[in-house]
Amino acid sequence: MRRSYSIALVGNPNCGKTSLFNALTGLNQRVGNFAGVTVDKKTGRTQLPSGEEVQIIDLPGTYSLYPKSNDEQVVFDVLLDCANPDRPDMAVVIADAAALKRNLLLCTQIMDLGIPVVLGLTMIDIAANKGITIDVPELQRQLGIPVIALNPRKNKGIGQLKKALEDVHSGKYPSLRKDFIDIEQLCGSWIITASEIAGCATLYGAMQICCQLPEVSFLNAAQRIQLAALMGESKFHKSRIQAEEVLLRYRNISEILKKSLHEDTPRQKSLRSERIDRILLHPLWGNLVLLTVLFLLFQSIFSLSAYPMDWVEGAFGHLGGWLSDILPQGLLSDLLINGVLAGISGVAVFIPQIMILFGLITILEDSGYMARISFLSDRLMRSVGLNGRSVMPLISGMACAVPAIMAARTIQNKKERLITILITPLMSCSARLPVYTILIGLVIPEQKILGIFNLQGLVLMGLYMLGFVVALIVAKISNLFIRVKEKTFFLMELPVYRAPRWKNVGVTMLEKAQIFVRDAGKVILIISIILWGLSTFGPSEQMKAIDQKYETLKRLRPTEVARLNADMATEKLANSYAGKLGHSIEPVIRPLGYDWRIGIALITSFAAREVFVGTMATLYSVGDTDNPDASLRDKMRAAKKADGSPMYTLGTGVSLLLFYVFALQCMSTLAITKRETGSWKYPVIQFLYMGVLAYLFAFGAYALLS
Repeated sequence: MRRSYSIALVGNPNCGKTSLFNALTGLNQRVGNFAGVTVDKKTGRTQLPSGEEVQIIDLPGTYSLYPKSNDEQVVFDVLLDCANPDRPDMAVVIADAAALKRNLLLCTQIMDLGIPVVLGLTMIDIAANKGITIDVPELQRQLGIPVIALNPRKNKGIGQLKKALEDVHSGKYPSLRKDFIDIEQLCGSWIITASEIAGCATLYGAMQICCQLPEVSFLNAAQRIQLAALMGESKFHKSRIQAEEVLLRYRNISEILKKSLHEDTPRQKSLRSERIDRILLHPLWGNLVLLTVLFLLFQSIFSLSAYPMDWVEGAFGHLGGWLSDILPQGLLSDLLINGVLAGISGVAVFIPQIMILFGLITILEDSGYMARISFLSDRLMRSVGLNGRSVMPLISGMACAVPAIMAARTIQNKKERLITILITPLMSCSARLPVYTILIGLVIPEQKILGIFNLQGLVLMGLYMLGFVVALIVAKISNLFIRVKEKTFFLMELPVYRAPRWKNVGVTMLEKAQIFVRDAGKVILIISIILWGLSTFGPSEQMKAIDQKYETLKRLRPTEVARLNADMATEKLANSYAGKLGHSIEPVIRPLGYDWRIGIALITSFAAREVFVGTMATLYSVGDTDNPDASLRDKMRAAKKADGSPMYTLGTGVSLLLFYVFALQCMSTLAITKRETGSWKYPVIQFLYMGVLAYLFAFGAYALLS
């Protein structure tokens, strides 16, 4: 079967590449991994004006073909290896019009690889604000490739881009120039022999392979030996060749831009982003603004979600009560109400908070402020042996640790990358949010501090900040033990401030809610049904003895049948298979203030932290004949210890909160850590140190507050 025509999107970070990919492919996308490496490969399909469908590959962002991270190495391998299955037939290079000179470096490098190129200019409006005017037809004539002005956010220029892609694909737009720089003159005639050995179609491809020879994975042993010998004979000096290449390219680019770009003097235009950054990146005011933003974020999560959560909780409570009234008593109705419905309610009630959290994070990202958080945090990160590049995985960890750990691939320094992976799970992810919400609502009073601040929101922010502070401490300690002398510097381009795309915010909120319901909901529902079975059934002899005991008591005390039914349900639950599992670990967790029910939830939530809520919903629903329509919080609030005292005191609640701040209750996180580090050593270290922290903090909290 013939491979479909493929087009790669290439560009610097923050150039609008992802927006263009979404505009071209719409919902026709899928995510996988590039062959042999754990780097995300986003592919999709789009239709050209002729009706032909072509494949679009979104390559990771890079500034040049000199890789400094795993993501950039992927770009190098895909473009240089002619046998790579992902090598594109054409490349669309997306360039920021406001920083065109720097962006054209990568563009001209790809042109010299012999790959047909179309240049897409984004952020034309921002360039205009800077006083930059680009003569697109002249730039196209000078480069000898199609140049299209684009605004993917507003879907402008997409039709012209597709027409240009079709023209290049069909041969209607032949290449008008050869090499952008003379590679043979730069390197010497030996580069011709090198291209023959490496099997490269261009001299520039051979030069790049020689520069990156130790990291090149697609050459065989004979090719490596021959190239190394040839480079030795020719006295090839990688750093000198790279420096001279870049200087030559920028010299030619400058000549082109003199004819196709006009720039007003800086005083004529003042970019709004620069004025805002004087405050938001200030060492003092910037950090105060950051703390205020985080404070408002966590206050909003509780304040904005209160009403929809109450509505959802009330709706499920009434539905449970209604089903109890109309369905005949029996195992099937018990499974439906106390297994399936209890599990679904444990998922649905937290959808408003999940949507609000991701909506607010999307606003921060879309506005350009999230990148400023990395910049502000660089000094703090360096004090613990990391740099500002580690901040993005840590912030991403507030959503989910799995993609956050994968995001650490962009960190060039191996030591900093490893430490970042080890501490990222200490950031409170969205899976912890349902646990925090149910426990904070249970033991923290809903009151105002100073008349305006929500106490529950303050506690929630405190839990997130505690995880971050302890992550910094662990990073500092790890920095002392992991010995790597490699030094790195944190360089990043700050995107301009923009108004958030509210459609994008809404789509993200719905998408994350769907993912939560589909992924977490599926696990919670399955475990809820299994738990219902384990909580309903037990050793037959013991269950039969309990039935006989209470049948006798009912005959002797006919006026106390309702209370005896409740006592029988409680005793059956305690002697069920789930009860026995909980009782078996109770001696270990009793010092933390937990009973056997909480013990079961700790075990089941190892699959996913949010399963804690579904587990508690099932355990407190099975055998509850008195209040079938009561909410989970009401049932937990009414729970008693063996001595009749309340189960969920302030000490127990805070102990549980701290346990879930630190415990690595997530199989997926362990799996992704193993995949990213290539060893089970680091997941084991991660699990053990976080488990010890969780136990010690929980023990201390219960001892102090009980």
